[in-house]
Amino acid sequence: MGAHKRTAAEAARGPLVHEFGLLLKAATHLEQRINAAMRAESGISHVMFEVLIRLCKDPGEQVSQRALAQDLILTSGGVTRLIDRMEEAGLVRRVPSPDDRRVTLVEATAEGEQTFVHAVDVHARIVERYYVAPVTAADRSRLTASLERITTALLDDTGGTEAR
Repeated sequence: MGAHKRTAAEAARGPLVHEFGLLLKAATHLEQRINAAMRAESGISHVMFEVLIRLCKDPGEQVSQRALAQDLILTSGGVTRLIDRMEEAGLVRRVPSPDDRRVTLVEATAEGEQTFVHAVDVHARIVERYYVAPVTAADRSRLTASLERITTALLDDTGGTEAR
């Protein structure tokens, strides 16, 4: 007898497809909830919030647009348009690098910092409701540790895509 060939339906119901689908679905829904609340209550998108996290972590730090693009997994054009919108809104300003004329640095403005502080409360409320409250502290701790290991494995793998 020949080997059983898996059908498309069997493949779609596979445990890895299901597990990864749950992760993506949860992350996507959480992102949508955070984004909607931030836009309504703080006037910024979640991705703008992520930029402000990076810029506000170390007061006075200026970050290159290239570093922001890498941190946010955006193209250089995508981060340029994002920073354009944030600059127009008065949240950030671009400054030339004192070390390299080819590099543009970005820093948070006082308004950007104030917006960030307000947005942190919105973010915390949504994360508390949909990420913290539904699971035990021990489960969340294991999940966080697992996500850190996954992220490390992805960042450490310089081999690129898995073409087989």
